[in-house]
Amino acid sequence: MYLKKVDGPRAVTLPDGTVLTQADMPPVNTRRWVASRKAAVVRGVLYGLMTQEAALERYGISAEEFTEWVRAVSEHGEDALKATSVQKYRQL
Repeated sequence: MYLKKVDGPRAVTLPDGTVLTQADMPPVNTRRWVASRKAAVVRGVLYGLMTQEAALERYGISAEEFTEWVRAVSEHGEDALKATSVQKYRQL
């Protein structure tokens, strides 16, 4: 069995004991960003699975958008990433 060469770790253990791997990350060609995919990218960056720069380049998202995802998760939890909840959690 051969493993594809990847930059950084192949897997990280999250504080709750679950393991997040490169395979758990959304596909590169993701067009529909549901809350669970956004949360996976945020967790991947925050826990060292990939760098922020690598995530921005891989998924074609802006630094501002990613910063908003991180802010929403840190202040309100993963539910704040849902498109239907944007108005509810938006900072005025």
